[in-house]
Amino acid sequence: MIAAANDPRAVHVGELAQGEAVTVGADDSAEEMLATMRRHQIRRLPVIDGQQVIGIVALADVARALSDPPVGALVDALAVDR
Repeated sequence: MIAAANDPRAVHVGELAQGEAVTVGADDSAEEMLATMRRHQIRRLPVIDGQQVIGIVALADVARALSDPPVGALVDALAVDR
């Protein structure tokens, strides 16, 4: 675990961050969001408007909103071992 050796009262979130944040723009298409999730093998994706986070889209949100074929492809892509 990243934070196992750290005192939670003394460590800042930025100290635990690993690499660049992966985000999707509020105006991006659903296809772009799916491609980003697939490419980075992530299940949650912050949505930004400019520099401000305005929400988070999760795989469950995608499953509820889109047809079965794109969701199935995304789930398959996320299930691959790294």
